[in-house]
Amino acid sequence: MDHPTHGPRRPPAEPPEPSGAPVPRDPVAAALGNASLLGIGYLLLGRPRLAALAALGTVVLLGLTASAAATWCETLLLLWWAAGTAHGWLLARGRAEHAVRRGQRAGALAVTVAVLLTAALLRAGAYGIEDRVDEAREDGDCEEAVAAQGEVWFGHRLAGAPVVGHGDAVVEACRRLEQAASALADAGRNGDTEELERGFGILARVLREPGNEETVGTVLDAFLDGLPTGDPCRTADTADWLRHRDPGHPVLDRSADAATRTEPAALVECGDDLMDEDDWRQARARYQRLLDAYPDDPRADEARGGVEKATLAIELDTVRRLIGKTFDAKSGYCDAPAGYRGAPPYRKGLNRAVFLGDTEYTGKLPDGWRADDPAEAALVVCAGRAENGAAVETCHYENDRFAHLPHEVTFHKVRIPLKVYELRTGKRVDPREVQIGGGSCPRVLRYEYYGAYDYGPGSDRFVSTTTSGVRDAFRPVVRR
Repeated sequence: MDHPTHGPRRPPAEPPEPSGAPVPRDPVAAALGNASLLGIGYLLLGRPRLAALAALGTVVLLGLTASAAATWCETLLLLWWAAGTAHGWLLARGRAEHAVRRGQRAGALAVTVAVLLTAALLRAGAYGIEDRVDEAREDGDCEEAVAAQGEVWFGHRLAGAPVVGHGDAVVEACRRLEQAASALADAGRNGDTEELERGFGILARVLREPGNEETVGTVLDAFLDGLPTGDPCRTADTADWLRHRDPGHPVLDRSADAATRTEPAALVECGDDLMDEDDWRQARARYQRLLDAYPDDPRADEARGGVEKATLAIELDTVRRLIGKTFDAKSGYCDAPAGYRGAPPYRKGLNRAVFLGDTEYTGKLPDGWRADDPAEAALVVCAGRAENGAAVETCHYENDRFAHLPHEVTFHKVRIPLKVYELRTGKRVDPREVQIGGGSCPRVLRYEYYGAYDYGPGSDRFVSTTTSGVRDAFRPVVRR
């Protein structure tokens, strides 16, 4: 007698379907198959065209979601999934023949679970990446944020486009911050305020997007920490721009502190450099800017000394230029005198002078009375052309050629019109003229004969002067 074999009971095999009869469909298998978003449920129902359409719709929606990275795209994709799943169920239930197909259910479930699990894992990975991106941004580390976002691949974008889209925005902000950093670096190197304005403009626009305060602060701090630069004049220009920048966001407004920290020293150093380059007007402007903006700064006394030094240099340069343009007693310095407060004082005793104008007589004066450089002169003496001065003596002469025309000639002192200026003030001082004496009425008076119409010497002649006579006449000019 045979004994029955004990073991697990197997489900009864699905009865073969009679040939030519409609194939029964399983609604659950159809719904599970369509839940994979691949249209598998339609294939199980023998509807290949609907399956292709479902797969195509899924591809389109996934592409739209990946590119737009918007929540509404994911919502649309979820509705597509729900509609496909429900349609598969209803399509199978609407047929008269339907039955439980365990094999189809298991296969459809396996595919759907694999798809959904993959999507869930990819989405979880996307969240993990974005958490690291957010942490890096909160630390102000754009480099780390960009590196973390670089781990995103196409799968992450399919499963979590809106999630990784946030990281894309962070990367874009970091790219613009890199441009701002480059512009600020150029501004620091070249003192280009246009680049400075461009850099701050980018920072301000990035700050309008919430959450970028730390990354913007990192870029700004790197720039401000580079102040002062190696060129004090460029540093001063940069600091001046920062000090006058219109306040806006607290992150950017702290640049004013950097200006206050660096500008005073930069202004003094810049002024000193410009003095060395003989650019006295610019140097004085830099010193004066420190006094106007930071009157209580410890360097204020140094700046005041710089203003005075630059002013004296400007005055001396003006005097030298005017002297260089003087050709007679009515031009250059003689026409438009200027003061130089660094000149030696006009005092009792000998005062050295710069002699300008007609040099016929002033050229005979001692070298010790002269100053070749106005920086060493107390006076500027402008001498006009010699004129007849006081009459000394009138003498009678006979003309050998025209005996019937005796001549009376009056001899005059040599009168030199003068403009004498105290160089320290540029003010005119006395005397207004000098008269040089000398010999008169020589026994024979010689003159040049120029033609038939020359009837002899004129009736007025200068006395004959000597070097000592010229010096005696000019001594009261230089000696007070």
